[in-house]
Amino acid sequence: MIRDFTAKDVPDQSGKTFLITGANTGIGLEAAKVLAGRGARVLLGCRSRAKAEKAAAEISAAHSWKTDVDIVDLDLGDLASIRRAAEVVRGEARLDGLINNAGVMVPPRELTEDGFESQLGINHLGPFALTGLLLDKLEETEGARVVITSSNAHKRGKIAFDDLNAERSYSRVGRYAMSKLANLLHMFELDRRLRASGSSTLAVAVHPGVSNTDLPRHMGPFKVLVPLLGPLLNSPAQAAWPTLLAVTASGVASGQYFGPSGVGEFSGPAEQVDSTRRSKNPQDAKRLWDESVRLTGVDPGLPPA
Repeated sequence: MIRDFTAKDVPDQSGKTFLITGANTGIGLEAAKVLAGRGARVLLGCRSRAKAEKAAAEISAAHSWKTDVDIVDLDLGDLASIRRAAEVVRGEARLDGLINNAGVMVPPRELTEDGFESQLGINHLGPFALTGLLLDKLEETEGARVVITSSNAHKRGKIAFDDLNAERSYSRVGRYAMSKLANLLHMFELDRRLRASGSSTLAVAVHPGVSNTDLPRHMGPFKVLVPLLGPLLNSPAQAAWPTLLAVTASGVASGQYFGPSGVGEFSGPAEQVDSTRRSKNPQDAKRLWDESVRLTGVDPGLPPA
């Protein structure tokens, strides 16, 4: 079992290519810095070109040698943008890892470009579509990895199959927890289907614990508590450790879940952690998979296990 993993444990990544969504800030940016510093080609999948360019400059400035960083225009709330981005990435020489990092947290009820409730759309349906569109590219590289970012909030989640789009009721916190549960159901179902198909691609999930990033920007007055709790929380760089473990460490197996090792999994070096029984329910996972195919129009082409 991998324990006490931090950025210093990331091995050389020369010759490898990674796509990180939401790489212009927070955990995504910190993971990109480390991977680029270890010699990887890093693709920054970002909605804002200006913010992505700023992030690319920051990554380059963090190292004393030339880094290989490029930008992929990507809006996870827009299926057309996801398809365009996937087409760009398919033109790469290789893809060793897809890090589904971007997300939103407890916003007012909003709709994506395609009419999905934003937390379901950006946190789950967008990554589901992007992953499905890039599976063939990942398959070209032995042992490529898909990393899906969940949260401890999944423990309070329940999939509202009868109201997926929150048309009858909307709870900011409840829908966030639902989207994070959806991330784990997606990962476990993807793992089952990949294994059944004989694929070498790994599907893994992570959660960052609690970190002082800009993700809680919709939490109103409660967001002031995050910096006040600073000594108990991960910095964005520390919160990236589970992601870095999942995408680079040897000994990682498909279907594993990684998070901080500290009390309550709030902070600390990364290790393998566990998730709820509900997150491992194969019936719910298959039902969500089928609904996700229907809603996004993206069929990953993997038959049920």
